[in-house]
Amino acid sequence: MHQVAERAGVSIKTVSNVVNDLPLVRPETRARVEEAIAALGYRVNVSARNLRRGRTGLIGLALPELSLPYFAELADSVMEAASARGTTVLIEQTGAERARELAVLNSDHRLLTDGLLFSPLALGQDDVELLRVPYALVLLGERIFHGPVDHVTMANVDGARAATEHLLARGRRRIAVVGHHPGETVGSAALRVQGYRAALEAAGVPFDERLLGEAQQWHRNTGADAMRALLEDGVRFDAVFGLNDAVALGALHVLHERRVAVPEEVLVVGFDAVQETAYSSPPLSTVDPGREDIARTAVGLLLERVAGADVPPRLVVAPHRVLVRESTTP
Repeated sequence: MHQVAERAGVSIKTVSNVVNDLPLVRPETRARVEEAIAALGYRVNVSARNLRRGRTGLIGLALPELSLPYFAELADSVMEAASARGTTVLIEQTGAERARELAVLNSDHRLLTDGLLFSPLALGQDDVELLRVPYALVLLGERIFHGPVDHVTMANVDGARAATEHLLARGRRRIAVVGHHPGETVGSAALRVQGYRAALEAAGVPFDERLLGEAQQWHRNTGADAMRALLEDGVRFDAVFGLNDAVALGALHVLHERRVAVPEEVLVVGFDAVQETAYSSPPLSTVDPGREDIARTAVGLLLERVAGADVPPRLVVAPHRVLVRESTTP
């Protein structure tokens, strides 16, 4: 910086103002400084600057499993949003295990990061007090609500209701659900079944518990197993709502396997709008839960907390929409 200042004939403070893009420098002076920076190949020492600010320039992102397409694509969106803010993301995987989720909250890794975006699956509402941590934290997901930290989530109930209403609008009345978690009261599965039931009730369609296909883990193979079980039990249905895209794709595979025509005989819709749904056969209709909005909002809230924002905890619900494709369009 001394060399840049000497070459440009300005003070070190002026160079600092240019580097930090402060509006305190005359255009001709800024041009001289920028020429000197280019000629000398000067680059800001980000580590030193962050140390002076008491920050690392890193944030953590703790997700259940990157093998699930939704979480992999969420991680990508978070990295893009963070990069646009000059921040790097350190990703940790918890495997949806309670011990590992607790370890993430209390890990020495927190000394390396300015804050944490945390999506738990094993922790629940009874663990809300564990979120009182001495660093910036933003909660993702649907396992814990009304906590002491900012929370960014998706419209699970409304999105599932919209997906079910889409099937009802196409004349379907026997809508099977794949991905049900029996006994769950808090979490994505419970909330999406709640939206499904609300749509049925509003349409005057009786709820039939036999149409709920269990799949504790939301993977393609568990969706396929749930679909086979419904078929082998002789449950009659004319549409399928997969509680996420992975189980919906597994169900779609089994329907092909059993020579059930989609969408002529059975309509299929998923939830999450992962990229591969556009390339299934037929392309899968799905609920877009606003993943990009979730990523940008979560990163923004976290960096505000890192910068010292002192406001009450905020809950942000991302916008959703149904992407209609050939799997529900006869």
